[in-house]
Amino acid sequence: MGDGFVQKVRLGSRARLSSIALGVIVVSAVVFRWRERPDGSRYVTAETTRGPVVRAITTTGAVDPVITVQVGAYVSGTIQASYCDYNTEVKAGQLCARIDPRPYQVVVDQDTANLATAQAQLHKDRASLVYAKINYARDARLREHGVVSQDTADSDKSVYDQAAAQVELDEAAIRQREAELHAAQVNLDYTNIVSPVDGTVVSRNITIGQTVAASFQTPTLFLIAQDLTKMQVDTNVSESDVGAARVGQKSTFTVEAYPGRTFVGRVSQVRQAPITVQNVVTYNVVVSVDNADLALMPGMTANTRIITEERDDVVRVPLQALRFSPHGLRGSSAAAKSERGASVQVLRDGRPETVPITTGLSDGSFAEVVHGEVGPGDRVVVDEVGPGEEKRQGPPVARRGAFHL
Repeated sequence: MGDGFVQKVRLGSRARLSSIALGVIVVSAVVFRWRERPDGSRYVTAETTRGPVVRAITTTGAVDPVITVQVGAYVSGTIQASYCDYNTEVKAGQLCARIDPRPYQVVVDQDTANLATAQAQLHKDRASLVYAKINYARDARLREHGVVSQDTADSDKSVYDQAAAQVELDEAAIRQREAELHAAQVNLDYTNIVSPVDGTVVSRNITIGQTVAASFQTPTLFLIAQDLTKMQVDTNVSESDVGAARVGQKSTFTVEAYPGRTFVGRVSQVRQAPITVQNVVTYNVVVSVDNADLALMPGMTANTRIITEERDDVVRVPLQALRFSPHGLRGSSAAAKSERGASVQVLRDGRPETVPITTGLSDGSFAEVVHGEVGPGDRVVVDEVGPGEEKRQGPPVARRGAFHL
């Protein structure tokens, strides 16, 4: 019995040792598997490319002619005739409309008659002056011989002086009548509405028979764009972005009329006058653009990008790759930061590898790689998908660029 009992104890011990050894092997395998694949994660990657990195100010604006002239009326009256319409090509001095000139012609005729009267009066008074001078000279000689009295000589002198003064008064009256006639003629000339510049009529605000009142404010009859082949985009740039805007910077914009076309211009002005609307301060940045084909029309809304800085043909990585740090490398990645605090996870041999880089210009989507062992074609990790997420988001084929570790 003693030998059998001992034999059973030995067999039980061996079984327990075998169970323990098997458990150790299983635990070791699980630990090894966990190290190799902590949570069965999958990584979403993007390709490092070579191309431009552009930093720009995005804003909206309106397309306007460079020079727009408002043609108004200096005098009041009824529109008698109109010779210009929308899109009419006009030359400087060309007649565009006429206000009824008859009331102003009447004033001109009256002032002409008044001037003629003043001139006739001057001729009469000059004749009187000549007679008074002769009479005074004759009586002065007679006074020397004692033929006439001193009083008669003095009276003749007074008449002569009055006649000379009357002539001067008539000459002044003539100048006044001439000024009145000139003013009346100017008003009469203003009944002809002419174009002050060469250009194109973009707006007409009158019709024949309409009464124009210019008493308090000059009405705008025509709006003439001087040169529609040269346009500008007036944009409103926020005060946080205007510091990067400079004259001469390249700008691109699109309009809804031509969705597949991009127009190119240059910043011609950064105006310092602030525009405040509901406590929001913006500044007017003017972009000049060539419009030789007359495709752009005044008033179009332009979605504008003002390029403040640009790098061409550089290695670039998505910004998501700079912000990503894998689950198992969060502690070690901090030690691999570059002087600008940037690193990416490059997928090599199916495993992410931390690569420190120095970044340059970024544009909100990509960052320029100035230094670092990253080149075009490398796959950089931008996201990590756990097993639970994978089940929720569907089969692995739905996630392009994902690799299973």
